[in-house]
Amino acid sequence: MNAPVKFETSQLHEAAPSPVPADLVITPRDRRFGRSKDHVQHRWWHGGDPFATAFFNALSTTFPKGEAFFIDSVKAFRDGTSPKLAEEIRAFTMQEVIHSREHVAFNRRVIDSGYDVRFLDGQVDHVLELIKTRPAIVNLAATMALEHFTAILARELLENPAHLNGAETEAANLWRWHAVEEIEHKAVAYDTWLHATKGWSRWRRWKLKSLMMLIITAKFIPERIKGMLNLLEQDGITGWKARRGILWYAFGKPGMFRTILGAWASYFLPGFHPWNSDERHLIAAYEASHPQPAAT
Repeated sequence: MNAPVKFETSQLHEAAPSPVPADLVITPRDRRFGRSKDHVQHRWWHGGDPFATAFFNALSTTFPKGEAFFIDSVKAFRDGTSPKLAEEIRAFTMQEVIHSREHVAFNRRVIDSGYDVRFLDGQVDHVLELIKTRPAIVNLAATMALEHFTAILARELLENPAHLNGAETEAANLWRWHAVEEIEHKAVAYDTWLHATKGWSRWRRWKLKSLMMLIITAKFIPERIKGMLNLLEQDGITGWKARRGILWYAFGKPGMFRTILGAWASYFLPGFHPWNSDERHLIAAYEASHPQPAAT
């Protein structure tokens, strides 16, 4: 396993004050999950719960292609960035590449457990086809909104252990690892946006970023629900039983989508920045329980 590469953002930040913590370290952790020959990921790997399993499986199918889109959207505006932001973009890219690799492997195990994910792949492909017709700045705004979504989902996942209670160890470790790194790099797309739109008025910035968040929200949650319904149908769970189970899981208990509502709404506030909410304690807790291997 490769030793982690760390980027000390405090060494590069000498410009105007920023909510980004001066001691923030963006750490691409080159970890692999579920690779042992005797490892088997069961069909309902999340505590035997088809709804919890469908929630995470549907989310995972979006990551490999989605994160490639994030990388392209951010790198399109890296020219002329400060040394600090340039290094953060580099670290962000490394993290996202590794995330994609691990979710490709996770998704293969989902397929190996008997699921057909062609419908879910088609959902992602359809969105990416639409993206090709849009200006690069709009794609960056979409990435910024989706990165906020992933960051607040990550925070909820780490703050509330109930979300992974009963999950198989390797799968749970994958999701916690991913969540930590999403929190670490949660401001990179946003700060790239600030750089790319530095000549814009505050009103123009707020208008586009807010509109994009509303569009993303209107598509992100319904599309994930459609994906869950497709997976549950393959388990013989259909109709009202499937819809009721999804609504209860997502908005009732543990209620991932319900619990992130306040953090989602903060995106629209004047002066919003991802690091207005500081979750370094969650990163520290993870590092304490998952120490990095020594460099060789």
